[in-house]
Amino acid sequence: MNEKFYALPREKQQAVINAGFRVFSRNTYKKSPMQEIAGCAGVSKSLLFHYFRNKKELYLFLWDQAAKITLEALTRYGCYEPPDLFEMMERGMRAKLAVMRIYPDMAAFAVRAFYEKDPEICGEIRKSYRYYFGLKAQNALSGLDPEDFVPGLDLELMYREMYLASEGYLWEMLRQGDSLDVDTLEKDFTRLLAFWKTIYSK
Repeated sequence: MNEKFYALPREKQQAVINAGFRVFSRNTYKKSPMQEIAGCAGVSKSLLFHYFRNKKELYLFLWDQAAKITLEALTRYGCYEPPDLFEMMERGMRAKLAVMRIYPDMAAFAVRAFYEKDPEICGEIRKSYRYYFGLKAQNALSGLDPEDFVPGLDLELMYREMYLASEGYLWEMLRQGDSLDVDTLEKDFTRLLAFWKTIYSK
């Protein structure tokens, strides 16, 4: 990636990032043309290639940006401060919904990228996913007291189950052609959190 991308005004950077999220979230990697991304961002195709050498570099940059933006929001909302897991998760939900209002297609992009099977990028996506998931899980689990949960519960497995259930919910919405509406997400995840609390907490 050309460092000149970071020299762009913040709003221009955001336009390119949002354009990439939008186009890649609606198509497979192979069927997402750089020309369409450039058009959505309001720049020429040649200028886009000036910032990113090829489509793979742009795609992996966007994946990494999605992870960093999410982690920064989780930290800003104090998601790892409370000892109560479900308060932590509620703060996390608020953080992610706030991010979606700035980057409306980022969540859809991240889910589609997670399931992307193109051999050019899927290996690197999986490797990066394991790294970022490990960071979030470590932060989430480090302060939990096993006494707050059902006796004998595997906390790491519980966390992974809830995480994958959330990803599966988002993927189901995308497969049905539904948009990731912030208000619907907030309503549905609030119900999920209440359900998990009843089955996992003492």
